[in-house]
Amino acid sequence: MNALLSLAHNAPKAELHLHIEGSFEPELMFEIAQRNGVKLPFSSVEEIRAAYDFANLQEFLDIYYQGMSVLLHEQDFYDLTMAYLRRAHNDNVIHTEIFFDPQGHTERGVAFADAIGGIARALDDGRKNMGISSRLIMCFLRHLSEDDAHATLEEAKPFLPLIDGVGLDSSELGHPPAKFKNVFAKARDLGLHLVAHAGEEGPPAYVWEALDILKVQRIDHGNRALEDEKLVKRLADEGMCLTVCPLSNLKLCVIDNMRNHPIPAMLAAGLKPCVNADDPSYFGGYVNDNFTALIDALPLTRADIEALLRNSFDGSFMSDSEKAAALTKLDAYLAGV
Repeated sequence: MNALLSLAHNAPKAELHLHIEGSFEPELMFEIAQRNGVKLPFSSVEEIRAAYDFANLQEFLDIYYQGMSVLLHEQDFYDLTMAYLRRAHNDNVIHTEIFFDPQGHTERGVAFADAIGGIARALDDGRKNMGISSRLIMCFLRHLSEDDAHATLEEAKPFLPLIDGVGLDSSELGHPPAKFKNVFAKARDLGLHLVAHAGEEGPPAYVWEALDILKVQRIDHGNRALEDEKLVKRLADEGMCLTVCPLSNLKLCVIDNMRNHPIPAMLAAGLKPCVNADDPSYFGGYVNDNFTALIDALPLTRADIEALLRNSFDGSFMSDSEKAAALTKLDAYLAGV
């Protein structure tokens, strides 16, 4: 392993863009399907992996929701989350901010309490047993209506002590952030942090809407922001974190080759990207695999890697004291290598 790979892999880091349902490895999917008596349209783990060949975001989402169908009970959500935390721990993730999609479960008849209960219990055990701090972000599915999102926010109110923020995911094209203006305003009034997927497949205008209409505190993806010089300047001036997902970008054909990934251009423009896995079981790797893909393909420097690591903590929703402690830990590591 070369020096940059070793540095990136072994450094303490945060992950800010991880869909817990997208960490569902085929082996666990089969195990839970069997436990719950759910029949999958695949006869083997190999068949599932072969199906992970997407031409675009929508083709991915179709199989993503299919896999989600086996999650029925609180223990299923606990097992799913704990499996991710073990992998994150192996990648030296010390803080994670996890997305979950309650609408993808409640519309199937799964109780909101079971979904969030299993996830939150695993996050608590991850903190106690692995030292991984966490935040939980509830995402609205943008292909559904804002009325559906309002209903989900109402259903979430008894569980707000477990929820740190709201986000916006699923099919981007044709569903601009402005569609969710009112529900984001309500979430902001409840004191929740705000994030949104924007500028992955959608145009730079979607990033502007996320900033000006939803008033988000960071942008998930944001690749296409680079097409708009004024937007780039604004993002740089505001120190807005972009939670970038390299292997996801490649798998969903947002980029055609990792050598063309925009992270170097983002860093050169003074933006604050960080590296994340997005939906790792579907896209071919967890956070260290994403660092590997970047380092193997791009002329990144040690300063670039250090910036990406720092950005992961700077862009987090940790408290000031937690952030300072994490950055001190990172600095101590960097000083020794």
